[in-house]
Amino acid sequence: MISSRRLWWVFPSILFFGLLADQILKFYIKLNFTLGEEYVIFPWFRLVFVENPGMAFGVTLGSKVLLTTFRIVVSGFMIWYFVRLVKANFNFGFLVVMSCILTGAIGNIVDGVFYGEIFSASDYNNVATLTSIGDGYAQWFTGKVVDMFYFPLFNIPDWIPIVGGDIFFSPVFNIADSFITVGIILVILCYRKAFNKSFDFAGLKDNKKKP
Repeated sequence: MISSRRLWWVFPSILFFGLLADQILKFYIKLNFTLGEEYVIFPWFRLVFVENPGMAFGVTLGSKVLLTTFRIVVSGFMIWYFVRLVKANFNFGFLVVMSCILTGAIGNIVDGVFYGEIFSASDYNNVATLTSIGDGYAQWFTGKVVDMFYFPLFNIPDWIPIVGGDIFFSPVFNIADSFITVGIILVILCYRKAFNKSFDFAGLKDNKKKP
C-alpha cells in the first residue's frame, strides 16, 4: 500500500509535466503555424493547426463562456473528489488515471480562459503573435483551443455505405485531449469497479480499506 503522503504527489506531478508539454506545443504551433498549415511527419501522422471553439475533437456545444465555466466547475469538483480519495488512501492506479483526465481538462481550460487575451488572431496567411492583455483576438473565457495532432490512418473502402471514401479517424486533437481520452478508456477497461467504489470513498472518512 502506498502512503497518503506519496499519493499527494500524484496529481501535482502529472499536472505539471502534462500541462507543461501541452502548453509548450500549443504555444509553438500558435506562434509558428498559419491556420490550417500542415507538417507531415509520416503519411499517417501530421501536425495540422486547427483552432477549436468547442469541446474535445472539435465538438461545439453552446456558448463558449458557458462551456469554459462548465469546465472549471467540473474540474473543481474533480479536484475535491481527488483530494477525498487521496485521504482515503484509494487505489493508486485509479488516482493516476483520474489525474490524467483532470490534467487534460485543465490544459484546455487554459486555452479557453487566456488565449483570446494573449494572442492575436490566427488566419490562413498570418502567424499569430503574443499581445498585451486586452489586445488579443477575444475576451477572457472565449479563447479557442489549439489542436494539432492528425492521424489519417487510411481511407475507408468506397463500398462501405455512408462512410465509404472517408478518412478513418479524421479529428484533430491535442495533448490535453489525449490525456482525457486515454484516461477515460483506462477507467472503462481497467478501473470500472474502482470507479463505482470511489463515490463511497469520496464521501467517507479514512476508515475504509483500499479497494
